[in-house]
Amino acid sequence: MSSTVPDGQAVRRKRAAKPQFTQTILILEAVLVFFATLVAYGLRLAPAATIWWVGGSLCVVLILLSGLVSRPGGYLAGSIVQVLVLAGGVVIPMMFAVGAIFVVLWVVALRLGGKIDRERAEYDAANPGAVGP
Repeated sequence: MSSTVPDGQAVRRKRAAKPQFTQTILILEAVLVFFATLVAYGLRLAPAATIWWVGGSLCVVLILLSGLVSRPGGYLAGSIVQVLVLAGGVVIPMMFAVGAIFVVLWVVALRLGGKIDRERAEYDAANPGAVGP
């Protein structure tokens, strides 16, 4: 949404960093799960129908959660799904390492996004008429 400041310059409303960061992590994780599903299918680690149902369902859940993270319970649900992705290491051992990387990215997105949002709010409160960087 745009508004105007006294000099007529259009200003875009800042989007919150925390949901933006976490949405990005969840979408990237959906891509990761899709490729892990292809690996599991290619290696015939389980019946094909099971592989596609589990992998496909997890991909859909990750994509849906990316749109719901800013709603109540969204961050908790995203954290629970991190555990599910990490548990994929039971079938594909490399998923323990890759899943752990995404868990770290998830925690960083939550903390850093929250910090950025707090700092933006403090700046906006201290400078009510400022356009911002």
